[in-house]
Amino acid sequence: MYYFRSRIYGPNLIDVPVKPYMQLLFEEVLNPFYVFQVFSIILWSIDDYYVYAICIFILSIISISISLYETRKQSVILHNMARLVTNVTIRRNSGVEECVNSLELVPGDCLIIPQEGLLLPCDAALLAGECLVNESMLTGESLPVLKTPLLAGERKFSSESERRHTLFCGTQLIQAKGGGLRGDCAIAVVTSTGFFTAKGNLVSSILYPQPINFRFYRDAAIFLIILAAVIGTIYSIVVLFRAKVTVAQLVIRSLDIVTIVVPPALPAALTAGTIYAQNRLKRHGVFCISPPRINVFGKVSLCCFDKTGTLTEEGLDVWGVMEGGPTGFSELVPEPRLLLPGPMLSGLACCHTVTLLRGQTLGEPLELKMVESTGWTLQEPEGDGKVLDAEFGHHKVLAVMRPPAPHLQSISEAVAIVQRFPFSSALQRMSVVTVACEGRSAFAFIKGSPEMVVSLCRAETVPEHFSSKLHSFSSEGLRVLALGYKPLDSKLHVNATVFVHREEVEKDMQFLGLLMMKNLVKPESANVINTLRLAHLRSVMATGDNILTAVNVAKSCGMILSKEKVIFVNATPHTDESRPTLMFSLEDEEASGTQSSIITQSGFDYHLAIEGKSFASLCEHFPEYLPKVLMRATVFARMLPDQKTQLVKEFQKLNYRVSMCGDGANDCGALQAADVGVSLSEAEASVASTFTSKTENISCVPLLIREGRCSLVTSFSVFRYMALYSLIQFCSVLILYTMHTTLGDWQFLFFDLPLVTLLVFVMGKGGPSNELHPCRPPASLLSLPVLASIFLHTCMIFLGQLGALLITTSQDWYIPLNSTVFGKENLPNMENFSVFGLSGFQYIIIAVVVTKGYPHKKPLYYNGGLSKCAHCCHCGFSSYQHCITTPPSTRHTYFAL
Repeated sequence: MYYFRSRIYGPNLIDVPVKPYMQLLFEEVLNPFYVFQVFSIILWSIDDYYVYAICIFILSIISISISLYETRKQSVILHNMARLVTNVTIRRNSGVEECVNSLELVPGDCLIIPQEGLLLPCDAALLAGECLVNESMLTGESLPVLKTPLLAGERKFSSESERRHTLFCGTQLIQAKGGGLRGDCAIAVVTSTGFFTAKGNLVSSILYPQPINFRFYRDAAIFLIILAAVIGTIYSIVVLFRAKVTVAQLVIRSLDIVTIVVPPALPAALTAGTIYAQNRLKRHGVFCISPPRINVFGKVSLCCFDKTGTLTEEGLDVWGVMEGGPTGFSELVPEPRLLLPGPMLSGLACCHTVTLLRGQTLGEPLELKMVESTGWTLQEPEGDGKVLDAEFGHHKVLAVMRPPAPHLQSISEAVAIVQRFPFSSALQRMSVVTVACEGRSAFAFIKGSPEMVVSLCRAETVPEHFSSKLHSFSSEGLRVLALGYKPLDSKLHVNATVFVHREEVEKDMQFLGLLMMKNLVKPESANVINTLRLAHLRSVMATGDNILTAVNVAKSCGMILSKEKVIFVNATPHTDESRPTLMFSLEDEEASGTQSSIITQSGFDYHLAIEGKSFASLCEHFPEYLPKVLMRATVFARMLPDQKTQLVKEFQKLNYRVSMCGDGANDCGALQAADVGVSLSEAEASVASTFTSKTENISCVPLLIREGRCSLVTSFSVFRYMALYSLIQFCSVLILYTMHTTLGDWQFLFFDLPLVTLLVFVMGKGGPSNELHPCRPPASLLSLPVLASIFLHTCMIFLGQLGALLITTSQDWYIPLNSTVFGKENLPNMENFSVFGLSGFQYIIIAVVVTKGYPHKKPLYYNGGLSKCAHCCHCGFSSYQHCITTPPSTRHTYFAL
């Protein structure tokens, strides 16, 4: 059996090949830019421009060498990161445990996970025991996650829908317990190997990243093609009218003109601003794994935020607890430890996934606060766990909750957790099965969103004023959880609870009460949202929390102003008894009938709020209203992870450039679907998103937008400068060709390398503006303002150079050149010097003119590098102009050739 499976699946290895230098060289040389460089070098050699051709050849060799080194370095790093080979213990058909190399693992193998954990080399479904897992590599989530065994059943396994029971390749298993005969390990079955694992998908996404569909880069290519075609056509027409030009000269001169259009430094120049921005972001604790995305951030028009841990504090403080039953709610108890012993107190103490690691409690912040508020202590089995198993009727104990000392003589007694059904965002709940000492009093407890818990409780146990109480607490911005319980058959045999299905446990529950927790808005959130509002950037919230709590947070952080109304959208699906409906109701008012006109009226400022179920029904049954709702919706509550992803995609269909900011855990899909994603994590890089911020608040979002706009404006400025640099040189060459002369090799070299390259690289050093401006920078190079600017500058450049030539030829001391020869044989001459002299200043002046400052960058005088460089170039070129007018010298000889 193993033989056939190994032939089907192959070795369990994520093998990223490290290509040899010769193969990398061949692939690099085939890059269109280097193909053009080779073509240019051959052309210049044919035309005897050896000096310039040799310099470009040397620079190309250096550039290729650096590129090969960096490419191979990154390939080696990825190879080492992807390759994971270790020894593991497995159990196959014979039932005998054996130690094998992880390369031999195939789906279906039974994997034995030791108590001390391991770095997992495959994807696996947990069958027995529990595992504490660090998944920061995949999600950016810094807190360990408790994984519980997969429930028995005939449903089809899916690693996405069963994430709380799935161990992913590449994650660090910190601790395993509760499985095996001695309870000192965990047992899992291998589900995926190699590139089919979660880590394999990650490596594939790195090797084959999603292409950036950004208009700037597309327009840049089109612009260069058009520029080359126009310049080539103009020059060919001009030269064709000159009778004494041979066909060979015409071809060479025309092709030479084309090489002017694409300067050697263009690719490096376009990335300079992005690299500067990336370095500035790194100093602020923001890390980027795809630098080109920085420019995309400059065009963001909608910012989507998660709530808990993003807009609000990760930690929660218990605000109070209120027991409820058929007779109504009891008085509010500020601290759970003050509750009388009973099911409510036991439920609060036991319904969680908190675990111990080296004596320290670990778990979700909410659950840690809840357990802490009860005063109960957590104990976990040691060794084979038989001592605790015997204490609790020989059930397989996962954890024991013991009441505080003062209560030991009261009705409260220690409770053992024998089965956990972990929290699921899709189910919006979790549950546990507990037993008391000697296996007595088996109970099931459930905790989750109030709406979900109530739907699973018997109607007669739910207080009559449940909805009004929930509305009241949620409107105050409190995080509300509901609890329920039910007795189980006390005659359950040992470990029978392991085989109880979740659906059986979580039905016909009795309502216990409500737990209210205060989730404070982070101090930075309101300022950031206000900054985005003033910059005319839209902010929306997508959360899994209650809609009233979400609306309250939206008001607290300024997404919804006090003078603005909130309209709730309620869409219901088609059922056997009713047709789908779409209703709108103002906050604090009863739902109206189906009145779609409410979302188009303009009598007052309003925001729409919608829950995940209504969003799903709206997409399915009322797609014609979806764009209208999305244009005015601000709060999206009770959203499942896949619904957040769908929401981002629907906004993108409305031509929004969407940024998503979340904690990197439940928001992975949305972070990856957004144009740019920001994960708030302590890790330097997370595959969950392009950007990772160590500052765990949303203050990084305006910073990223400012840097993105700065980088985008810099890219525009650099591209315009490189285009105008080509046009300056084209005008010079065109004018001189008509005079039977040209620029010398050293003159070309001086303009292309020292002068222009230096100016280009200091142009991008200017930092972003301190404020976000309401207007966004353009993203298209083919817009009328950009093209008109380039055209007007070109006209001024051409007229300036032509004027310099005419002034020179009109002087008494003018000496005409030899009109019987063509090209560099005519050097030196006064025509060449007049055009060369003026064009040198044009290169310097244009660099200053096209460098944008306000509103997206700091003013030009803050860019000390450009100011100093332009001043030095101006002084140096002026000194050269002075020297060139004196009797011939070495410098004169160099620049005359």
